[in-house]
Amino acid sequence: MANPVYGKQFKASTEDGKRNGMFWVVNICLILFLLWTPFQIALFNGLSFTFEKVIFWAVLLSGVLVILGMIYFYKQVKLDDQRDMISLLIILLPISYMISMFGAASWHYAVNMLLIQWMYAFIFILGAYMLRDRLSNRIIQMTIMGSAYLIIMFGFINWFGQAPLGGKLVGWFASGVQNGIYTDAVMSDSNGWRLTSVFQYANTYAAFLMAMLFAGLFNVSRLKKWYDHLLHGFMLVPIILSLILTLSRGGLVVLPFVLLVLLLMLRPAQQILWIIYMVIAGAATAIILNPVTNIGLQMIAKYDGVTAAKGWAYVLLTSLIVGLLAMAIGRFVAPKLEDKTEGWGARRFASVWLPIGSAVLGGVILILLIATNLRNLLPANIRVRFENINFQQSSVLERFTFYRDALKLFRDYPFFGGGGGAWGASFEAYQNNPYVSRQVHNFFFQYLVEVGAIGFIIFILFIGFIFYKYICGYIKSEREAREGHFLYFIIAVSILMHSLLDFNLSYAYMGILVFLGLGGMTAAMDAQPLKYLKLQEGLMRGIYITLIGLAALIISFTSLRFSQAAGDVVKVAELASSKNATYEQYRTLLDDVLSIRSTYPEAVVYLSSLLTQGYQQTKNEQFYNEDLALLNKAHDREPFNKDIVKQMITLYQVHGESDKAFALLVDSTPKYKWDISWYEGVIAQAYVLGNQAYQSKDTAAEQKYFQAGLNAYQQVLDGIQYLTTLPEGQLQGREFDVTPKIALGVGEIYLMQGETAQAVDVLKKGVRDDLSDATNKQAAIYYLAALKQEGQADKAVYDKVIAADPKAKEQIDAIASQKYTATK
Repeated sequence: MANPVYGKQFKASTEDGKRNGMFWVVNICLILFLLWTPFQIALFNGLSFTFEKVIFWAVLLSGVLVILGMIYFYKQVKLDDQRDMISLLIILLPISYMISMFGAASWHYAVNMLLIQWMYAFIFILGAYMLRDRLSNRIIQMTIMGSAYLIIMFGFINWFGQAPLGGKLVGWFASGVQNGIYTDAVMSDSNGWRLTSVFQYANTYAAFLMAMLFAGLFNVSRLKKWYDHLLHGFMLVPIILSLILTLSRGGLVVLPFVLLVLLLMLRPAQQILWIIYMVIAGAATAIILNPVTNIGLQMIAKYDGVTAAKGWAYVLLTSLIVGLLAMAIGRFVAPKLEDKTEGWGARRFASVWLPIGSAVLGGVILILLIATNLRNLLPANIRVRFENINFQQSSVLERFTFYRDALKLFRDYPFFGGGGGAWGASFEAYQNNPYVSRQVHNFFFQYLVEVGAIGFIIFILFIGFIFYKYICGYIKSEREAREGHFLYFIIAVSILMHSLLDFNLSYAYMGILVFLGLGGMTAAMDAQPLKYLKLQEGLMRGIYITLIGLAALIISFTSLRFSQAAGDVVKVAELASSKNATYEQYRTLLDDVLSIRSTYPEAVVYLSSLLTQGYQQTKNEQFYNEDLALLNKAHDREPFNKDIVKQMITLYQVHGESDKAFALLVDSTPKYKWDISWYEGVIAQAYVLGNQAYQSKDTAAEQKYFQAGLNAYQQVLDGIQYLTTLPEGQLQGREFDVTPKIALGVGEIYLMQGETAQAVDVLKKGVRDDLSDATNKQAAIYYLAALKQEGQADKAVYDKVIAADPKAKEQIDAIASQKYTATK
């Protein structure tokens, strides 16, 4: 009988070499980096200046890490096998982002994304070389799992109402802590209270938990020591419980597919162990699910120490029982299982039947939870989520809409893409309906629109080659060699598969895990020599080290400078909220920002606002000229930025260039076609300018402005009609209707054109019950005046208006008595 291999680890695919002090420097620095990054809101690239500073610090640290790594594994760089060549080709990914910058929808976002891509490249290179070493591999795997377990327990601290404690524990280094509490570690949305831990987004936390669930199952089923079984078995319950408390339907849908893929990679004994552990942990979780859920909801409403302790007792005691069972299984069952299934494992397709059966069984259970009364056993908030799993629910329909709209953007930037952040910058110009999402909710679609077909093909070929080579090597290798780096495969596959449904990789921490996983898979590949490319070792090593070293230095220095700029913009925002700052204080900070990034959008808007005020107060043309030059330069780089366009419109208006302001307002409408406030602005300005032209008897200008306002109104009506064709179950998103502002503006235009009946119809749409709002009251007054001109009345509305403002009668009579001779 062959010698059992259960529990053997880190063999064959890793190696032992001479280790010096630099070995520990690099490993310790990477450990700290992996512990620090998730608590910075997982480095969320939220396309806002509030998120940027910590991202730039992470990029800086990754550059320092790769420089230290290059110093340590300098002699390993030979560029004579496929692993080394992949480590060189990784730079094609940031290069594709660099190329896409030159036609970017947003230069600012594109530069940010380029830096993030370089960070991924540095992490990949570190993984590809460091994780060849047996000890480094073990250290980094322990770090990944250890940090994951900390994140999970941190989530429960917040779930049980102890957010101030959590804030104290991580507040000294975590950017997500405000007022002593980690923001939105438990957050509420239309689905109820959802556990998010460090991510502030439940679905991405679910993707992370799914990856760590499978990683934990892998560890508990393969490691040999009793304390490994106890630890990883202990954490299965908190992971499954947290996954359920995220209320993530996407996580529940994707999990069986990822499980199937992973089970197919395991030998029968491991497959059986995974299923045993999942059944035990799942059953234990089901027992405590209701009380833990209810306690958490109570603690969110009002904290009580005794009740919170009861919640902790449920989680910890149940987890301990499962951990002890895992320890017993690992000690007594697993070795015998290996012996019993050794012959089975040698049969063809032996590893296929159990995963397929498990998938079928899992599907049946999921269907039962969705379609039968079995779901009534679940807590109410979780039961509702199960009931809503179908392809006609709003979130599914919205995602398909995002994907179709992303393809519209892709058609405008087919080859090299719209640059990093292209979707977030320009989605309003392409959206099918007025939803609000600066993320495509699909990593691959988002990548496609950012780098175009060429960059996307490079990416797919790159990761496809790594997966192909890793899987081929995995199949051919001995049992011992398979397990050394399989954890990285688990993490990469889990996150990437879930990213088909969500924007997980907009969290740079998740991207770090993926690229570290890809690096670990590369480290495990066969050291197959390059067949057609023979390189001089010393020369190529020098070129490669120099190239990566220079890139790391440039990227690190740039990130340092950008972090300073982002920090100064945050200070400016704080000054603006305090309203106590002087012009000089603002100007000093903003000049510093713009000396680093000359078109930083928020800094441009802040400075433009100051210069506009300066011109208003002094009429000094120098203020106007500087302001206009600043805005024009920024608008060239940020053509879709709404705040910059608004600021340009304001500047033209202040300078008396109403025609330019109105033209820009109208011309920009297609970029913000579902923003109802934009139409309000167009229509309001159309009436004001048309009225001015009427007063000056400029008939042509009057017709031009009034017609522009009516055209905008027709676009609103067309949009409202289109929204009625949305599939049942899909929410339209933001309000898009005839608002009181629109009704008032269009009604005034119709009255000036003598179209009283049409004015009545439009103004009636703007009547609201809340007459404390000035616009609502004015729309009602004009409605009543138009009715009076028609010889009609609306007593109910009239009584409400008079009750709100007795003087409104005089205004109604005055408007009704006006006679216009405007031309149509």
